[in-house]
Amino acid sequence: MNKFDSIRPYNDSEVSSVLNRLVENKHLQDLFISSSLLSKISFFPFTRLVAKKLLISKSKKIKSISDYQKIFEGLVENVISNSINSFDINGLDSLDEDGSYLFISNHRDITLDSALLNYSLHKNNLKTTNNAVGNNLMEEEWASDLMRLNKSFIIDRNGKSKREIYNSLNLASEFIQTRILNSNESIWIAQKQGRSKDGIDMTDPSVLKMIHLYSRKKEDIGNCLNKLNLIPVGISYEYDPNDIVKAKELYSIINGVPYVKNKGEDLESIASGIQNYKGNVCLNVGKKISFDSYSYSECANLITDSINSLYINHPTNYVAKKLIENKNYTSDDKSDAIDYLKKRMSHIPDEMHDIFLSQYSNSL
Repeated sequence: MNKFDSIRPYNDSEVSSVLNRLVENKHLQDLFISSSLLSKISFFPFTRLVAKKLLISKSKKIKSISDYQKIFEGLVENVISNSINSFDINGLDSLDEDGSYLFISNHRDITLDSALLNYSLHKNNLKTTNNAVGNNLMEEEWASDLMRLNKSFIIDRNGKSKREIYNSLNLASEFIQTRILNSNESIWIAQKQGRSKDGIDMTDPSVLKMIHLYSRKKEDIGNCLNKLNLIPVGISYEYDPNDIVKAKELYSIINGVPYVKNKGEDLESIASGIQNYKGNVCLNVGKKISFDSYSYSECANLITDSINSLYINHPTNYVAKKLIENKNYTSDDKSDAIDYLKKRMSHIPDEMHDIFLSQYSNSL
């Protein structure tokens, strides 16, 4: 048994058994129905049986992780064509196709941030990444299977004793360093735990502490990050399909009411982020950062500044700022952005409006 078995992505030899398990899962069958032409006949009792047979047929063609990612590539292309107006990518020309990197990105969407980066890497003949995901997304076995087939690995941060949490984070740290330094593979990880719900993209020093944990007795954080070839990534969405959900959660927290997610809420957010309209999307990949600091905070600030410099603002960001400041509009304002924000705010109480708008305005 490999020490990383509990957290690592699946490998080729496991693909067949995982797919056999997945096609039997009713949740996956329902997801397949809702996202295909079968949705038009979903009210018939035999629809799930048809979905199962189609999933079995499709799964027979998948013999490796590479085969699975080819299908995933098609899914991402559908997302881009059906829910994104324009997708701009910059900075990939500075990467070496034989290089291994630690990509640290701002985090706005649960799955698309890394999926769009990996799609772009693949299309430019660059290696796709191993993607860090929190164990909160692994509560449903079928969702965990789908992610681990797509080169995701697990970071377990909660629900155990301090010693167990330390051991889990140390294992994740070793996995990250081993994949980059020994296996010549790349890693994607968000700059902080969880999505940016307030529109402020700040790098959490604790993320760097976790990455450094395995080698902290041998080298300082600056040397560790230099070895791992850290690349900052900034991604921005003109429209956030989950902006109302985020506003409600922030409103609850700000008012001192613990926010408890409903069962399956993260999976609903994943589906919403994938299916609903996002307008223009910009993905900018920066150049390798060089560190000369022994301080987690200083390294985190440098990464934050780099990511923020890569972030591209959209009309929704500027209009939200004007709305929150009660400024008058000019002839240069984009009516689509105004209409979108006002329509979205009509679904939430007035006292949530500023919190909702801050998701868009804070990037300015």
